[in-house]
Amino acid sequence: MKKYEYKINNLDCPNCARKLEEKLNNRDDLSEVIVNINTCKLIYSSNKDYSLEEVNRIVKEIEPDAFITSEEENKKEFHLSILLIAIVLGVIAYFVSNNIIKISLFIISLGLLLCKIIIKAYKLLINSHVVDENLLITISCIGAYLLGEYMEGLMVIVLYTIGKMLEEKALNKSRGEIKNLVSLKATYANLKINKEIKKIDVSEIKLGDIIVIKKGEKVPTDGIVLKGESYFDTSMLTGESEEVLLKEKDEILSGSINKGNVIEMKVTKEYSNSTVAKILNLLENATNKKAKTETILSKVSKFYTPIVIILAILVITLFPVLFNISYSDSIYRGLTFLVVACPCAIMISIPLSYFTGIGISGKNGILIKGSNYLDNLAFTKKIIFDKTGTITNGSFEVEDIIIEDKKYSKEEIIDIICKGESLSNHPIAKSILKLSNKKIDNSEVKNFREIDGGISYTINNKKIIIGNKKVCNCGLDAVLHLNINNKHIASIIINDGIKENTEKVIKYFNNNNIKTYMFTGDKKNIALEIGKKIGIDEIKYEMLPIDKYANYEEIENGEVTIFVGDGINDSPVLKRASIGISMGSLGSDIAIDASDIVIMNDDLDKIPLAINISKYVNKIIKENLIGAVAIKLIVLILSALGLVNMWLAVFADTGLTLLTIINSLRIIKKYRK
Repeated sequence: MKKYEYKINNLDCPNCARKLEEKLNNRDDLSEVIVNINTCKLIYSSNKDYSLEEVNRIVKEIEPDAFITSEEENKKEFHLSILLIAIVLGVIAYFVSNNIIKISLFIISLGLLLCKIIIKAYKLLINSHVVDENLLITISCIGAYLLGEYMEGLMVIVLYTIGKMLEEKALNKSRGEIKNLVSLKATYANLKINKEIKKIDVSEIKLGDIIVIKKGEKVPTDGIVLKGESYFDTSMLTGESEEVLLKEKDEILSGSINKGNVIEMKVTKEYSNSTVAKILNLLENATNKKAKTETILSKVSKFYTPIVIILAILVITLFPVLFNISYSDSIYRGLTFLVVACPCAIMISIPLSYFTGIGISGKNGILIKGSNYLDNLAFTKKIIFDKTGTITNGSFEVEDIIIEDKKYSKEEIIDIICKGESLSNHPIAKSILKLSNKKIDNSEVKNFREIDGGISYTINNKKIIIGNKKVCNCGLDAVLHLNINNKHIASIIINDGIKENTEKVIKYFNNNNIKTYMFTGDKKNIALEIGKKIGIDEIKYEMLPIDKYANYEEIENGEVTIFVGDGINDSPVLKRASIGISMGSLGSDIAIDASDIVIMNDDLDKIPLAINISKYVNKIIKENLIGAVAIKLIVLILSALGLVNMWLAVFADTGLTLLTIINSLRIIKKYRK
């Protein structure tokens, strides 16, 4: 079964997108259909290779205005001039005294604005058995005319049309804002052929090509610097503003911007496999994986419009019986009820909020693969960190040697400790060996053995111990100490490789009642020392990869639990986790495939930021939902009671939709870098 992907145009109504997706999924020849209104994409799988024309025919049967192209190409057939003509005719009709001319002008003005909506409502009803806002507006406007409320009916369609135009503009602006946040792709590449430079499309780049990157240009695909050196802005990839110096033989990633000298690079990946292509594909398709709120709303919306029509009929038929009002009054109230009930404000705000949250996360160097993962972040109860490559950078460095016994020189001490540590496989031993730049002769070392907390051996009958303060009986707070014949000779200060800001990040989780765990294959003493230093709640050590998986299952216990790993040997747990986050794996296929969220640099600070964005997105969604539902309910009740006219009903529909779109864009304002 082959997967197909097209741009879908002229589809700005989320309820229409949901219905289109549902109807297409019901077909036997199509499966896994996704209609994403945020990215204007139609994605489906099929065994049949339909042509573009055939796909368009299928789509138009369900959604007449929409059409499919290989590239985005919105072409609204409605023109502003038609709206202006209709308004002018309506104003003239309002002041004309001749009744026949007045009614004729009103009918013409209404027809200009309503004809497309009537045709669309008819096609949807006949072809797809779908009742949507087009039918609700049609019934309301024609009903108002039949009641003799000509200006009222005209103003409903005028305000509705203006609202739809503004809504479309606001939605396109929000899409544009988010696209600008992740404008990573270069529009061209400078291909070097012998001594000539030829400008080509990025899709034409081939492996081994030599590409020239000038000042201010984006790197079109991944490669290696062949010639020259320059500073590069990688903020669009990592979210960090500090520029990076790249020189010959350094890896260079697509999406970086050259801020200095001209360089030449050799292409190691075609654009389709480049870092930028992976990131853009991930961001564009992220909202295909819907959050629970979106799924629930989609299910509810199936029954919403039919229920609204039934309620409007009840208002029309029962109110004259139950209350002392005329049938014409009850019909007007029922028609107003229909106008208010259009669900766009509710339907559009949720997917747009998630889409905006994912877009701004990408701008901050956090790739989130789905709305469901963004949503779940806010409900995190536990977080598990792999140690090496996540909490630590996996390497130790000797920062200083403090000599207590001045009879020994620094060179002598280095010689003594390197001879012993050369027989150890511990990571700290490897860092100590870096102190010597010559070949180490350990033939004099006798009686070498590993002890709890260090090593011991003899050289020339001198008993040497290297270990922690407990082993060496020394009160100084250093990682290692050197004792010779039970006398403290020196202290060795070692940087344990803990990443910057780690303690601050762990403190954030503690303050937010999120329990922290650390998984590591390291020995008990090293694991406990690092874990306690940064404030981890629970530390599990000497673990094999299979142990990590089993322990994750035990810890999760049905609660949202994040696992943070380096994206390579942690792949099984990253896939199993409620939310798998890979750290510091920019450009890594394994990281992007295995995890749900990719931190595009090595910064643990991004995880609290992602959680904060998630909480803010959820807050905006609640505001939109509660606000939209509350206002609609109030106006619905008032319309049933005859206290609201159709003009205000239009505001409760299109005006409210505009407000929810604007409110959703607050996410960008708050977290824009």
